[in-house]
Amino acid sequence: MRGTIINYDARTGEGLISGDDNQRYHFKGVNVKSDFNAIRQGTTIDFDTQGNEAFSIFAISGQNPGINLGASGEKSRVVACVLALFLGGLGIHKFYLGYNKAGIIMLLVTLFGFFLFGLPSIAIYIIAFVEGIIYITKSDQDFYQTYVVNKKEWF
Repeated sequence: MRGTIINYDARTGEGLISGDDNQRYHFKGVNVKSDFNAIRQGTTIDFDTQGNEAFSIFAISGQNPGINLGASGEKSRVVACVLALFLGGLGIHKFYLGYNKAGIIMLLVTLFGFFLFGLPSIAIYIIAFVEGIIYITKSDQDFYQTYVVNKKEWF
């Protein structure tokens, strides 16, 4: 059967699915058989049922499930873009994405770059601007896969 994830709480490991038959099914995270990172609110899934419980849950690929602002640890590409465009020279967008080493590098180069006529600082601001443009041009799913799952720090 097919359905859509209504919600999933990572703390309890349980969630709720709305099936195509207009019924709701409870599920546990251990019943997810595909890439667990794809399981979030709005994801279309295929699953089997037993009573009102869902099991053998597989995310259907080739879709854009959208942004789940309620998920723990999920990062928004729009927030990352705004931070990169306006505070990128200080590496704030890197800290937001969890790349502390890259954030510290950007911050230090910006602060100490002024001793070299500001050229290193200008380079960091250009890098941050380019990263902001890259963030906003990616789809939510591509952004999530590239910067959250694969942890790509630069460009």
